[in-house]
Amino acid sequence: MAVTLYNLKSESGLKKLDEFLLTRSYITGYQASKDDITVYSALSSVPSNEYVNVARWYKHIDALLRISGVSGEGSGVIVESSLVAEEAIATPPAADTKATEAEDDDDDDVDLFGEETEEEKKAAEERAAAVKASGKKKESGKSSVLLDVKPWDDETDMKKLEEAVRSVKLDGLLWGASKLVPVGYGIKKLQIMMTIVDDLVSVDNMVEDYLTVEPINEYVQSCDIVAFNKICK
Repeated sequence: MAVTLYNLKSESGLKKLDEFLLTRSYITGYQASKDDITVYSALSSVPSNEYVNVARWYKHIDALLRISGVSGEGSGVIVESSLVAEEAIATPPAADTKATEAEDDDDDDVDLFGEETEEEKKAAEERAAAVKASGKKKESGKSSVLLDVKPWDDETDMKKLEEAVRSVKLDGLLWGASKLVPVGYGIKKLQIMMTIVDDLVSVDNMVEDYLTVEPINEYVQSCDIVAFNKICK
C-alpha cells in the first residue's frame, strides 16, 4: 500500500515524517528503495538535527547514493506539496455545498419534459469539454530524477558546469538540490536532482539535445540517470 506524505518543506510536515520514521529504517519495506529517493528529493535541504529520525534516515540514504545507489522498487509513495488534499478529504469545500443547495433549488423550476434549448446544449458541451480536460490534467504525473553529470577532467570549472546545467530551461522542468561527489584522481562529478512533468519533459531527449551539445559540452563529458521515480499521479 502506497504511503502518502504531506508538505515536507514545512515544520509540521517534517514532524510527521520524523514520527513516521521513529520505528522505521526506510520509507517502505526493509531495504532502501525508490520510495526513499522520492522523499529524499522532496526535501529542499539537509534536515535539522531537531528531527532526529529524519536526519538519521537522510544521512543514510545520502551515503547510499554516493556509494552504490538504490535499486529497490519499494511499495509506492506520494508526496503532496501541501495539506490541501488532506483537508479536502476530511471536509468538502463550502462552495461545493452551496452549489449543491443552489442546484436543489433550481430543480423546482426545471421542466423535466421540456425540449433542450440551444443554450442548454452549449452549456452541456462546455461542461463535457471541461470534464475531459480535467481528466487529461490528472493523468499527467511528475517524476523525480537524480542525475550524475561528469566533467572532462579535474581542471573543469565545476561551478561553471553547474551554471551551464541549470541554464537549461524547459516547461515542466524544475532543478533541485545538488552536490559535488568525488570520483577519484581529484575529479568530482555533479549530482543534481530535478522534478519533471512526464508529459512535457523527456530526460533522454534533454540529455541528448541540451546537456551534451554546445556550448554546455565544453564542461560536460556525459550524463547518467542514477534514479528515476514517479512521485505524483
